Amino acid sequence: MKKLNSYFRNLKLRHKLVLVFLLTTLVSLGINVFVYVNLNTIVNKMDAVYSSNDVLNSISDSLDKIQNSLTGYLESKGTDELEAYYKYSQEMMEQLRELNSQPTDNKSKLTERNIRKMTENYLSVADNAVSAKRGRNIMEYTKRYEECQQLYSYLNVYIYSLNNEQFKNNSENYKTLMASIQYSEVLCLSIFAVVSVMNVLLIIIMTGRITMPLTTLSEKAIEISEKSPEKVDPLEIRYNDEIGTVTKAFNQMLSSIKEYIRRIRAQMVTESAMKEKSLLMENHLKDAQLKYLQAQINPHFLFNTLNAGAQLAMMEGADRTNEYIRNMADFFRYNVKKDNEVVKISEEIGLVDSYIYILNVRFSGDIKFRKVIDETLLDVRVPSMMIQPLVENSVKYGAHDSDDSGEETEIVLSLYKKDDMACIEVSDNGPGIPEETVQRILARESEGNDTDETKGIGLTNVISRLDLFYDGREGVEIISSVGEGTRIIIKIPVE
Repeated sequence: MKKLNSYFRNLKLRHKLVLVFLLTTLVSLGINVFVYVNLNTIVNKMDAVYSSNDVLNSISDSLDKIQNSLTGYLESKGTDELEAYYKYSQEMMEQLRELNSQPTDNKSKLTERNIRKMTENYLSVADNAVSAKRGRNIMEYTKRYEECQQLYSYLNVYIYSLNNEQFKNNSENYKTLMASIQYSEVLCLSIFAVVSVMNVLLIIIMTGRITMPLTTLSEKAIEISEKSPEKVDPLEIRYNDEIGTVTKAFNQMLSSIKEYIRRIRAQMVTESAMKEKSLLMENHLKDAQLKYLQAQINPHFLFNTLNAGAQLAMMEGADRTNEYIRNMADFFRYNVKKDNEVVKISEEIGLVDSYIYILNVRFSGDIKFRKVIDETLLDVRVPSMMIQPLVENSVKYGAHDSDDSGEETEIVLSLYKKDDMACIEVSDNGPGIPEETVQRILARESEGNDTDETKGIGLTNVISRLDLFYDGREGVEIISSVGEGTRIIIKIPVE
C-alpha cells in the first residue's frame, strides 16, 4: 500500500486523471460486456427453443403441397401441377437434411429418423407414380398413388405426434429460460448499482487527492493577500507532479517577495537622503526652463509682423514679395492655431502648398512639386501637422542631398483610396534613406539628426502621434533604397 501511495504521488497530474478515467471506464466496460454476453446467450437459446417445431411445420406444409400437386397432375396431367410437384419435392429434400438420420436411443430423435425415412420413401413412390402417369400405365400409377396416400396419412400422424411432444419439451425449456432472464436482470442491476457506487467513491477519492494540494495553495494565496507576506510560512511539497512544481514556484515567489520587501526598506533610507538633492536639482531645472521660454519669440507677434510686412509690400507694388510674406504668415499661423487639433486633409495640403512656395523662393525654384489627389478624400479628418513633415523629410533628405548630382528634385504628393483606407503617399527622387535608418524610424526611435536650422517635427514624431490618434489601426510604410529615391505611405481608416 505504501509503494502504491508513493507511486501515485510521483505521477504527473495528467497521468493521474487518465488513470482515474481508465479505471472507471474499464470497470463499466467489463460490466456491460458481462451483461451483453449473458443476455445474448439466453436470447440465442430462446431462438433455438422452437426451431424444431418450425422445421416440422415446414415439412408438414411441404408434404401437403406435394400431395396436392401430385393429385392434380395425376387427374389432369397439367404441366403447372408437374412443375409444382418437382419444386415442392426439391424443397422437401432440403428440409429433410435438418432431421436426424443416425440411430439413437432418444425417442424424439428416433421419431425424426423414422419421419425422414418415410418421407424419402414417400417421395420415391410419388416419383414412380409420376413416371407411370407419363407412360400412361393406369394400373401402375393408380397403385403408386394409393401407396402415397397411405404414406401421407402415416407421415401426418407421426409429424403431429412428434410436434406435440417437442412443443411440450420446448415450453418447459422456454419457462426455464424466462426464469434465467429474470434472474440475470436482477443480478445485472445489482452488479451495476454496486459498481456505480464504487466508481463514484473512486472518483471522489482520486479527485480529492488531486485537488487537495490546489485547495491548500489557494488558501495560502488568500493568506498572503490578507496579511504581510513576511508572516506567511512556505508550503510543504507533498507531490512531484505539476502541482508540486507550482508549489515550488509559489515558495520561490514568496521568498522573492520577502527579499524584495527587505530591499525596498533599505532603499527607502537611501532615497530619503537623496530626496533633498533631487528637489534642489528640480528647482535648477525649472529656472533653466523659464530662461529658455523667455528667450523664445512669441509666434503670434511673428506672424502679425509678417502680415504687416505683406501689407507694406503690397502698398509699394512688390507683388512677389507680398506673396512670399503672405505664404510665410499663413504657414506660421497654421502651426500656431492648428497645434494638436484634428483637421481636414485639404487643410494639410494647403499648408504643404505654402511650404513648397516658400522653399522654391528660397532655392530659386529647384524643387518640382506635383500632386495626384482623390478629391473624395479631402474631407477625411487627420491630426494636424501630419503631411508637411513628410514633405519636409523629402526636401531635407532629397533636395539637399541631390544638389551635387545636378538632377532636379521632384516631390510627388498622392492621395488615394485602397482597401477602405485613405493612403497618403509622399515620394521623391532623392538619394534614398539607408535601411538601418528606415528601421529605426519605423521602430519609433528618435532620428536624432534634426539640425538647429530645421528643427522639424520629424517622421518619428508623426508616426507616434498617428499611433495615439488611431490606436494602432493605421499603417506606415517606408520604401527606400540608396540611390533610388524614397516613398513614404501612410494608410489611415476612412472615418
